Amino acid sequence: MRVLLVMGTSAGGVGAHVRGLARLLAGDGHHVVVACPAEAADRFRLAEHATPVPLEVTDRPHPVRDARAVRDLADLVRGADVVHAHGLRAGALAVLATARTRVPLVTTLHNAAPTGRVTGAVYAGLERVVARGSAVVLGVSADLVRRMDALGARHTGLAVVPAPPFAAPTRDRYAVHAELGIDARTSLAVVLARLAPQKGLDLLLDAHRDLADLDLLTVVAGDGPLREPLQRRIDTEGLPVRLLGRREDVPDLLAAADVVVSSALWEGQPVGLQEALHAGAAIVATDVGGTGAVVGDAAVLVPGGDAVSLSRAVRDVVVHGGVRDDLRSKAVERAAHLPTEAEALAAALDTYAGAGAR
Repeated sequence: MRVLLVMGTSAGGVGAHVRGLARLLAGDGHHVVVACPAEAADRFRLAEHATPVPLEVTDRPHPVRDARAVRDLADLVRGADVVHAHGLRAGALAVLATARTRVPLVTTLHNAAPTGRVTGAVYAGLERVVARGSAVVLGVSADLVRRMDALGARHTGLAVVPAPPFAAPTRDRYAVHAELGIDARTSLAVVLARLAPQKGLDLLLDAHRDLADLDLLTVVAGDGPLREPLQRRIDTEGLPVRLLGRREDVPDLLAAADVVVSSALWEGQPVGLQEALHAGAAIVATDVGGTGAVVGDAAVLVPGGDAVSLSRAVRDVVVHGGVRDDLRSKAVERAAHLPTEAEALAAALDTYAGAGAR
């Protein structure tokens, strides 16, 4: 099968998902082309598994660039058996590019649309275009699927977003603590998050103000546009939080964690929490988007945007070993029920066939 994947600018989960899907499809013998900005192709090393084609799709509408993108996409569509767009902007452009063809379009929505007056109105229009112009619309969380149903999408479903194969840790808790320069008795909270507004890291810092009496260090593995303002706040308030940047030793950090925390304002199927479940970690997370569906009962869930509830839950896990051990046991059990890469590939191929791919 000839599969055309389309995405816009990405620095996080969307690009990682597209890379993983391209790898799975190529490994199954399909010919994969990915149309996306050159920067995204380089960042996610898409050439390792697919043929990347430069396509200028930015975060915001731009009449001239968008018209050019639709024209370029239309040329690529003619050589495809199915088009799979990722993200609302990419999906809307793909609707226009496939409108006069018989090539089916599948669109996966990875994020909730903005809610500001002007921006929200623009994105609401794009949602209607995607809902009515795609053969199938997938959402990474149930709330996105319900919204597409309400907008009249012909066929909808929940996307399957698996975590990459879990790697065993190479160092123990004591080695990780030593590298971080903390005492073995110091509790360690680990956050896996891009430093972006969606991840609610200001909420995490708010929660830390109520945890000052604990011997607790929180480390954040990830990078992003909010690094400087977050670091300024950490320094100003003297918070025991470290921004580690991108890390290649996530399994080590998860194995050493007393608690893994997600303070996100919205999530789809968070890969970081899936990794934490596979690691058997004790998890505290905000109950937003698809988080609850991923973790089940293997986490302490608190209301989104509630710093007090978040701090109380973290304290409970850190202070009480019984709570921590119970969550770890539940994490291991829950991990066994998470989707595998084989299931993700099968789901994608079933969706393409259902959309009418040849």
